[in-house]
Amino acid sequence: MTQRSRGFRSKTRYKLKKTLRAGRSNPITKKIQTFQEDDLVHIIIDPSVHKGQPHPRFHGKTGKIAEQRGRAYIVAINDGNKAKKLIIRPEHLKIQE
Repeated sequence: MTQRSRGFRSKTRYKLKKTLRAGRSNPITKKIQTFQEDDLVHIIIDPSVHKGQPHPRFHGKTGKIAEQRGRAYIVAINDGNKAKKLIIRPEHLKIQE
C-alpha cells in the first residue's frame, strides 16, 4: 500500500474554499494594505494566493503585528499557551475594527 500525502494543505477542503460569485477574487487593495505595530489583525487565508500563506491551523485566529519584514508582517499569536510569531503577507490579514 502506498502512503497518503500529508502536505501543507491537507485536510483543508472546506477551510480553504472561496465562495461562489464573491466578486473580484484578488483586489489590489488587499495586497497594498498597510498595518502599524501593535495593530490587531485577523488571519483569514486567501486560498488563491499561495505566497506568504500561514499554516491552515492559524486560519481565523487573531494576533498582533510585531514588525514588518519586507512585504510581509510578523504576527504574534498565542497558540494554546505558547507564544508564536508567524510571517504572513497582507493578502491573508484583515484589520480588527
